Amino acid sequence: MRSVPAESCRIRAIDPESFDTLTFDCYGTLIDWETGILRVLRRSPAATAQYSDEQLLAMYGAFEAEAERGDYVSYREILRGVARGFALRLGVPLPNEAEEILSSSVPDWPPFPDTQDALVRLGKKYRLVILSNIDRDLIAQSVARIDARIDLIITAEEARAYKPSPEFFDYALPRVSSDLGRVVHVAQSKYHDIAPVTARGMRAIWVNRRHDRPGSGATPPVEATPTLTVRSLGELADTLLPL
Repeated sequence: MRSVPAESCRIRAIDPESFDTLTFDCYGTLIDWETGILRVLRRSPAATAQYSDEQLLAMYGAFEAEAERGDYVSYREILRGVARGFALRLGVPLPNEAEEILSSSVPDWPPFPDTQDALVRLGKKYRLVILSNIDRDLIAQSVARIDARIDLIITAEEARAYKPSPEFFDYALPRVSSDLGRVVHVAQSKYHDIAPVTARGMRAIWVNRRHDRPGSGATPPVEATPTLTVRSLGELADTLLPL
């Protein structure tokens, strides 16, 4: 008999038959954006040597969150602002073309090793939806790398707002389902996803991708209580699907 990690057993509190749709955050949950971000930032070793990976990711999270609080602009423009923020903080001159360094890297950010297999398995039972703070053309390239069926994608570009703002969810959730009691949201970021979704009374599963590292990485820290916690999408699939 297969053993299930003790932490994942808590997911049995959600009846796998009580919902038919799983919504996912993409970057940080399906796509390993922290690895992608650090690859870009470490291209300037002299400028970043004094900072740890965790410090650089915390800077990214702060710069991005601040940029997303204003009036809507494309995610490419958000990343240009993040690049300018790093240049100012690190004291590195940034030519205009270098402002594109982060946005041009997004298609190269790798999926987590368990993403494709887990989505293929989950897709045999559930409708799969992505809710993402991204531009439509950028996420199309990421989803192509994942190479699994996704039934619906809703982006900040369409909503004209970024998570965790209510405006994003006001736009996205009615398009996901008319019965949100049949929907469970899955995400790594408590800031962008778990906090705003649970505040609406929805069920949310936290994928604690950073369980072996301190801090909240590329997302601002926030207190939020998920319905359930798993450490990976593989663990999620193992516990939701029959043996």
